[in-house]
Amino acid sequence: MLIRVADEAWIATALLHREHPEAEDFPLKEIHNRAKAEPEFLDPRPGARLRPGVWHHIVSHCVASNPRSPAQYRMLHETARGRRRLYRPGDPTNPERKGKTHPDKDQLPPKYQPLVDWYLEDYIRRPPSGGGSNSPALLLKFAGAISAFDLQKMSEAIGSGCERVDRNEW
Repeated sequence: MLIRVADEAWIATALLHREHPEAEDFPLKEIHNRAKAEPEFLDPRPGARLRPGVWHHIVSHCVASNPRSPAQYRMLHETARGRRRLYRPGDPTNPERKGKTHPDKDQLPPKYQPLVDWYLEDYIRRPPSGGGSNSPALLLKFAGAISAFDLQKMSEAIGSGCERVDRNEW
């Protein structure tokens, strides 16, 4: 059974969440490496490599807050630059994204089908890990106060201008 590339990105992230329940999110490369560890995800052609689209889905195509590109999936959430976790209802979403949040269980090999049940019955109902004054859960009351599009534009502005140091400024 050929698994959709978007579903492979979601499965790799879900497997990491199951293997590391204490972790709130994961670096992009860790998700990609987890996908590479699944034999079912490898290209059947000689060389046994992960299909190239998996990386693009982890980075952009499955990220709920990104503009459509062309996918509308809302399978992953960008918690910080270069970090992702599975999408939860209430996460910032670009208004253009109305697609699926998880794979269709019937389109997955039996080995991965329990991940969908876990996601629906446990993961999305559990508040983000942490606690204390810096807990991401405290921010949930502000969810939706700023549109996902505006958040994306702010993130782009920060990424392009705020990480530079002007040595003459000191």
